[in-house]
Amino acid sequence: MYMRNLIVILFACALTASAHAEPRILLNLDKNGLALQGYDPVAYFTENKAVKGSPQIYATYHGALYQFTSKENKALFQQMPAKYEPAFGGYCAYGVSRNKLVEIDVNAFQIVNDRLLLQYSKGVRDDFNKDTQGNLKKADGNWSGLLEKKGK
Repeated sequence: MYMRNLIVILFACALTASAHAEPRILLNLDKNGLALQGYDPVAYFTENKAVKGSPQIYATYHGALYQFTSKENKALFQQMPAKYEPAFGGYCAYGVSRNKLVEIDVNAFQIVNDRLLLQYSKGVRDDFNKDTQGNLKKADGNWSGLLEKKGK
């Protein structure tokens, strides 16, 4: 009986400890913590293009510094940052679908399922789009492993 109770208590402690563990973060940032090479994450959605943000209009989210073209875009971001932050920490979505962390070209982007996906190049984006949903599913599946191995 004592051994059974001890096992139950240890198991409960392990569950509690894992529930309170800090989630790992893996972001494609420059040495100053700047995300998207300074491009406005909201503009990808509202203007459908990469637009350089201003260093004077910025916000932080998950430890990343984001720059914006306007106070309105900053306000939109602050209302729903998870909507506008790039998927896969801002790394190449096709690379993540291949279980790799690859840099991006800020102009090689797309919005898929209301998520900002960035790619290494426009050619890589074309390869990704040969099976968009299949590659996105692979990337989603690989992301947790990459977070565990490479995240902080």
